[in-house]
Amino acid sequence: MQNQFSISDQFWPRALALFLLSVIFAGCQPAQPASQTLSAETNVPVAESASPTTEAVLPSPTAVLTPPALPENFQTDLLNPLDRPHAYLQDTCQYLKNKWDPSKAKPGTVVMIILMKGIYKGPVEESGGIDSGDLDHLMMELKRQGFEAINTKQLLGFMERNLYIPPRSVVLIQDGNRKYENFSKHLGGYWEGWGWPVVNGWVSQPDTLESLWAENIALEKDGFVDHQPQGVMFGTVLSDDSSKTVIMRELQGSYDAFVQKFEKNPIAFIWPGGGFGQRPVEAARQLKYQLGFTSNSRGPVMYNWVPLADEPDPLRPAFTPEGKIGDPLMTLPRYWPSEALMAIDKVRTIGNQATTYAEANKKIEIQYYNIVCADTYGQISTP
Repeated sequence: MQNQFSISDQFWPRALALFLLSVIFAGCQPAQPASQTLSAETNVPVAESASPTTEAVLPSPTAVLTPPALPENFQTDLLNPLDRPHAYLQDTCQYLKNKWDPSKAKPGTVVMIILMKGIYKGPVEESGGIDSGDLDHLMMELKRQGFEAINTKQLLGFMERNLYIPPRSVVLIQDGNRKYENFSKHLGGYWEGWGWPVVNGWVSQPDTLESLWAENIALEKDGFVDHQPQGVMFGTVLSDDSSKTVIMRELQGSYDAFVQKFEKNPIAFIWPGGGFGQRPVEAARQLKYQLGFTSNSRGPVMYNWVPLADEPDPLRPAFTPEGKIGDPLMTLPRYWPSEALMAIDKVRTIGNQATTYAEANKKIEIQYYNIVCADTYGQISTP
């Protein structure tokens, strides 16, 4: 049966045609983005799943502040031209912080050091001595012009760290071994009335009477007399020509005697006869002395400010130049009583000049400190 219709003959050609049409139709549809498919499956917005490309944000440059130049050390025309102020602190930042700390001594605080020998009621029998009436006049004038007496511990704290002392201060030194009566009769009234101590340059002579030791130990414990060493043997004058044995005898011997008798570690050495030198000063430092007093009359002292000479002065040949030794605190100047009265007004004026100079440069020094020092040393406290 040649013309008999077969279902299979009709089905397969049609099925094949439909299949081909579906393939062609699918190929013509736009492909769905993979990100959209992922977003639909995870329910996460497309914007959050993408990783946007951003440019790196660079920090803005920090401005570098240039510190101002610091002013020169205070100068005055009230000193001898060869006596120039010497600074002794190396740490500029610590110096400025101490200088402008309102809890410490104010800039321009000045100290007058007066060294006297015997006090006499009648004719003065030695150079450097003073009549008791002249002493009273000197003390009353110091008080009238606003001075207050301090001891060596207070002086050291001021000179090293600018610890507070009265704006006008005086250190009264009487050298030589003195009896109780000397202090009570001539200086006791100022201690009782004003609280003024006196520094005594004590010579630790081996044959000193025990009774004299006892009197002075009592004065020391009372706080009235601040004893500090002036060597061991009367008449010894130290210099760079002195032997090591003599230097150590005077310095170490004094130190040991003070520890044993006065039960304190001395901090100052009153150079006997005004003699000193590079070697004696270095030896004194090794033995922990922190202050030294010469016999040179050059002027008052202030914080980081000590008038010294670097060269000999033909008009004052007895004044040994101390500037080149390089240790102002161990070569402090002083006044003799014969010149102290006339010097009071000059000392006061120097202090006033220094105050004015400091205030005129305060802004610059504070600006320098804030730029250079504050991060390391901390801010300067305000009143």
